[in-house]
Amino acid sequence: MTDKLPKVWTWDGDASQRSGNQPTAGSRFEQTLPKGDAPFQLYSLGTPNGIKATIMLEELKELGIEGVEYDLYRIHIGEGEQFGSGFVELNPNSKIPAMLDQSVEPALRIFESGSILLYLAEKFEALIPADIHGRTETMNWLFWQVGSGPFVGGGFGHFFAYAPEKLAYPIDRYTMETKRQLDILDQLLAERKYLIGDTYTIADIANWSWYGRLALDELYEGSAEFLNVTSYTNLMRWAEEIAKRPGVKRGLDVEYQPIAAD
Repeated sequence: MTDKLPKVWTWDGDASQRSGNQPTAGSRFEQTLPKGDAPFQLYSLGTPNGIKATIMLEELKELGIEGVEYDLYRIHIGEGEQFGSGFVELNPNSKIPAMLDQSVEPALRIFESGSILLYLAEKFEALIPADIHGRTETMNWLFWQVGSGPFVGGGFGHFFAYAPEKLAYPIDRYTMETKRQLDILDQLLAERKYLIGDTYTIADIANWSWYGRLALDELYEGSAEFLNVTSYTNLMRWAEEIAKRPGVKRGLDVEYQPIAAD
């Protein structure tokens, strides 16, 4: 028997808290974000969405492209730094990563990880095909990840790893959906080296940061066994190959500067 829901939901939390989810948007405290001299100022954390940006920038460096230097600052989401006024000015949604391009006038903010990938790919004409077929297929799989990822993170990951109770219904629901998504990728990669064919693109970066890391058991403890990820042999091949790329390795090993004195 479940509790009866009220006609109108009300929140009984503490609105004065600096961290934690609340049903309202906007900044909760004054904050000045540090800025360095590099063209790009990146405010992020090493989460699946956060690493997309650092991997992308390091892959651009690996291609020998100039002008992709960046200063990297840690946004400690556990301490609510994403709700400070400085970060909210960059991203009203208070989610990492967020980036400032200082190489243009006026400086331009870019938020949402998929938007950052697309912005950098178009700005430097790299990691996205120029022809309409390749570009569209890249966009297909980039936006597929953007739409599908929340079922893995906010759905499966939350109820499998973080929820205070192990509830069978949501775990079963999101496990089924996660495995369906893994199967989609596995079937696709049976016919292609990368997601759009023989070319490595931002679609691979976006998807590997979630599904590749999940396949390599680097997201939620015990989830690889639970999901039987080794049965997705094509996905495993892709995940392992991308993990060996120098740009990917550096994108994972980057050092974050604090936004305030520790």
